[in-house]
Amino acid sequence: MLGFITFIALATAGFGNSYGYSKPVTFDGRSLMIDGQHLLLFSGSIHYPRSTPQMWPSLISKAKQGGIDVIQTYAFWSLHEPQQGQYDFSGRRDIVRFIREVQAHGLYVCLRIGPFIESEWTYGGLPFWLHDVPGIVFRSDNGPFKFHMQKWVRKVVNMMKSEKLYASQGGPIILSQIENEYQRIESAFNGKGSRYVHWAAGLAVGLQTGVPWIMCSQQDAPDPV
Repeated sequence: MLGFITFIALATAGFGNSYGYSKPVTFDGRSLMIDGQHLLLFSGSIHYPRSTPQMWPSLISKAKQGGIDVIQTYAFWSLHEPQQGQYDFSGRRDIVRFIREVQAHGLYVCLRIGPFIESEWTYGGLPFWLHDVPGIVFRSDNGPFKFHMQKWVRKVVNMMKSEKLYASQGGPIILSQIENEYQRIESAFNGKGSRYVHWAAGLAVGLQTGVPWIMCSQQDAPDPV
């Protein structure tokens, strides 16, 4: 399990980012490796919908001045799909624009897709309409939930791929996260919790982004997550 240890400290002299060409991102138990170099990175969060696009350059610039190397953000499902099947990526919801702004400042991105994000966000980022899906049980080995979760995760990943935002495509995204702090509640679902973790990991890895996937605080996350 890779975990968030990758974000603790920067330990590489002359560290800098350049984009436009594919960068292999791997890890070996010590740290992330980008272009074959061991890197331990400082990371900080900027959640794009909590500010306006006009504010993003200043926020990112200040983060960089403070020594941040990686901007991490959630993808806010409830914000982007407020009505089932109706997506909105305009204005402060423009996640592609936000990631490109991070890239323009020479920083990396950790994209935390969720679907459950906590983050002091109503319903943990799950859209309200999801509650009315017949037979659904959130965050479990449950067919209706997995169907809609998979659709959302694929939507985000395919968008990032089409915009060439993964490091494997020359973009700034070096990590993606599936699920979020699930271990705290996993036992409540008995065996279905463990099966859900393995299913979510398989979903993520199968999307072939070319960068590692992580789970936050999930000791039983299966390799290579």
